Amino acid sequence: MKGPKFGEMADAELEVEVRDMVSQMWKLRFQAATGQTEGVRKLHSLRRNIARARTILRQRELEKRVE
Repeated sequence: MKGPKFGEMADAELEVEVRDMVSQMWKLRFQAATGQTEGVRKLHSLRRNIARARTILRQRELEKRVE
């Protein structure tokens, strides 16, 4: 999922999405450690998407403080 999709989501939805992506990332790391996966690219994209979502959440939080 790209940045603009995250921008359209509500805060609660974003938080749930981040939790889901973190759990997916943990599973992929475990699979990589045991040699069961070749999806290293998926791990990279998950890390970036988590960062995108957390950045949007942080920006919204800072906007609320200013108002």
